[in-house]
Amino acid sequence: MIADHPLRYELANELHARPFPSLSAPCTAAFLAVKRPVDAASRDRAEDRAHLIALLDRYGAPHPQPGATHYSGKIGRHLLKWEQHTEFVTYTAFSDRLSDRPFDPADFNVFPSDWLEQAPGARVTSALVRVEPWSDKQVATERFNDWFELESLAASRVLDDAGVMAGDFRIDPSGHLRFGVFVSPSTGARRIGRIVTRLCEIETYKSLSMLGFARAKELSPRMGELDARLTKLMDDMTSDHSSADQTLAGLLSTSAELERMVARNSFRFGATAAYEAIVHDRIEVMREQRFDGRQTFNEFMMRRYDPAMRTVKSTEGRLAAMADRAIRAGELLRTRVDVERSAQNQKLLESMDTRADLQLRLQKTVEGLSVVAISYYAVSLAAYAAYPLAAAVGLGKGELTAALTLPVVGAVWWMLRRIQKKMH
Repeated sequence: MIADHPLRYELANELHARPFPSLSAPCTAAFLAVKRPVDAASRDRAEDRAHLIALLDRYGAPHPQPGATHYSGKIGRHLLKWEQHTEFVTYTAFSDRLSDRPFDPADFNVFPSDWLEQAPGARVTSALVRVEPWSDKQVATERFNDWFELESLAASRVLDDAGVMAGDFRIDPSGHLRFGVFVSPSTGARRIGRIVTRLCEIETYKSLSMLGFARAKELSPRMGELDARLTKLMDDMTSDHSSADQTLAGLLSTSAELERMVARNSFRFGATAAYEAIVHDRIEVMREQRFDGRQTFNEFMMRRYDPAMRTVKSTEGRLAAMADRAIRAGELLRTRVDVERSAQNQKLLESMDTRADLQLRLQKTVEGLSVVAISYYAVSLAAYAAYPLAAAVGLGKGELTAALTLPVVGAVWWMLRRIQKKMH
């Protein structure tokens, strides 16, 4: 038998680890997504599981497996579904009952208030989903008109008329979003679970991707300042009155700040793009059809959500373009500074050549004077030494000095030349 890869079964089972819940109409779902405001991706995930276990202990429910990233089980009269993601965790509690008051805040009491206060993070979004059996179009229309803000209401038939889903994506006075679903009698339990799950996913990933929009708005003023500074620095590059070194220092400082901004926000912008794709994917798989002339979820996103995502993409592209522009400008100015310094070095070398030539001439002059000075003293010494012989050969003192001068000078010059050759 061929050996299996160590991760073969684990990866294969991961595809089936999070099935849609089986739900029947009527039912209610209470949904909660929690995320740390800062550095959520690098959080201690053991705290997420500890918070889940604290909830399970309230209801005497069994614990998840060590290291689990998902859980499903009964807590009292509810079915709890827990999932841990890269940046956040979600809790969905399903009940097979409907409250007398639609979207009653008491439906969320499955999550105790003191337990919520101890959450290792903050609420990104929460929602109540009310699922009722389909009776007729008139009833559904009246309920939607009563439950939601008509100006932002989105409603559509989904999954080949398996049901009608609706929501206005507004936060109600109790702090939750509301979604209503009417399902036909023939719709299966898995399909109802699929509709409810997709609604929760659309809201979750919509909210998370809007964090990128908030980051883009936060960066916009500083990017405007850096853009103006970068433009001025590039104008200074063509000016003869500005210092190239100061301009280069300014460009390097601006480039470094832009690179820091790119590094610090790359994860947020990348996550936003991924979340946006998930939102549109979740809507697309619902196979929407128009209901009662209302805008569909896809149209709602196109009008109100997509412009925010385009802003995020524009900000990301602008930030990258500014960083590239600063780098190119810095390289151009660095080249200009190198050329100018090369010219300065060339002039310096020419000046050094001139000074060396002058030093050589001075050295030769000194050497000539040295020959004269040494010769003068040498002739004097030789004359003193030869004075006793002058009378014997019939020469006077002046004649003797004159006779000694030429050979002594020649000898001195020859000795100095030999010394110079040995030194070189």
